[in-house]
Amino acid sequence: MNINDLIAIVKKKLISEIVIEKIDIKDKSFLHKNHSGHQEGKFHLKLTIQSKELKVLNRIESDKKIYKILGQEIKEHIHSLQILIN
Repeated sequence: MNINDLIAIVKKKLISEIVIEKIDIKDKSFLHKNHSGHQEGKFHLKLTIQSKELKVLNRIESDKKIYKILGQEIKEHIHSLQILIN
């Protein structure tokens, strides 16, 4: 899967499951290319989400919700997620 397709899928899934005012998804894979745990075809994504729904949850609950929604993508295509909630 290419990064643009992955970003589109992640955005669509999150928007369909969570009330989101604004979302920005960036590919940060280049920062990890030389790390020992780097896997070809697995991406590092940075999610910046503005959501009143997530903001009222504590950090663990909001992250769990996101991880549950993206379970399949995490298993197959995502090595790491950086999540920022505003």
